Amino acid sequence: MKKEDIAGLFIYLIMVALALVFGLTILQQHAANSGMERFVYFLYIFGAIVAGVIFNSIIYELGHVVGAKVGRYEILSVCILGFMFSKLDGKLKFRFSSFDGLTGETKIVPKENAKKPADPTAFLWFGTLFYLLELIFIVAFFAFFSNSNNEIMVNVAYFLLVIGAIGILIIFYNIVPIRVDSVTDGYRMKLVSNPKNKEAFNELLRVQHEIDKGNTDVEIKTFDVITNFTADLNLNKVYVLLDKNNFEEAEKLLDAIIEGKEGISNSTYLRARCQKIYIKIMTKSFDDAKAYYEKEIPINERRDISKDVSMEAIRAYILMAGLFDKSRSECILALEKVYKAFKHTAKQRQKVEIKLFNEALNKIIELHKDWEFEDYLLTESK
Repeated sequence: MKKEDIAGLFIYLIMVALALVFGLTILQQHAANSGMERFVYFLYIFGAIVAGVIFNSIIYELGHVVGAKVGRYEILSVCILGFMFSKLDGKLKFRFSSFDGLTGETKIVPKENAKKPADPTAFLWFGTLFYLLELIFIVAFFAFFSNSNNEIMVNVAYFLLVIGAIGILIIFYNIVPIRVDSVTDGYRMKLVSNPKNKEAFNELLRVQHEIDKGNTDVEIKTFDVITNFTADLNLNKVYVLLDKNNFEEAEKLLDAIIEGKEGISNSTYLRARCQKIYIKIMTKSFDDAKAYYEKEIPINERRDISKDVSMEAIRAYILMAGLFDKSRSECILALEKVYKAFKHTAKQRQKVEIKLFNEALNKIIELHKDWEFEDYLLTESK
């Protein structure tokens, strides 16, 4: 299990523990005093939880929208619980969409020709600020009405308290300054405290926007100082270079990321290592590639690569398993994950990945014609 997965699990356990403490203390006491039947009280709490998730999700993304405006960003889309709103040709569009976050995601890009560089500070903090304003109102309302003689107002006060508690859980997840299963505001705020990361943050937004528009040949600025943000940008550049078969320049960028291992996440490091393995095997002689594999790739990294569900890892692993270990079964284990990995590959990278993956797999097919791997070759329709 990767350290990001462990961190995410730990955060979720804390959230569950907080919810249990709240339910077994405050809500249990209210349930005993409310006079509601058990089923009715269950519906009452269930409704408060649903309202809390929806309302706090809206408040949080509204904070992102206002923060983006303050920080001199253009808003591309706002997604709340899968409901995404975006502007296309000046018209508001709606569709269902996946998102990177606990309850939603606001996509932005630095404004062009702005007098000052865009600053992500407000964007990253205003979601939390908006919730704190909400919490002040809820606490004041609860303090005033929770001991009222009016039963309806007491129940409204506890209903709002549940909404506030849901908000606390959402905010807690989003402000923790560590990498979990999604890129949180707290984690990004920690990174952009470094001025170099702030520049890389804006550059990454610009590049992703250009690629989403179909500009696959966008010029990408690279950085010498390696952080998660700068490494992500450099990895984007690596894809462009691999598509052009410019392996020498790609390898230079990868070497810098690998050497900066201590300052980046394990997943970012692993993807860089996989790209390096791919280049070595595809461009060097068998003996040179095998020497690199045996000397530079320790057993624990080979194991991590075998478990990683990404196109970079699968490409590297089938080459390692097929050429050096000559293990058909290990290749099959990796190939069975390829469609899932391809589905989760950014759309702008899929065309390049088809090319890179097929070149790797064809190398295995040529060496082991009796393994019958032709059906795993990717096409754009897949």
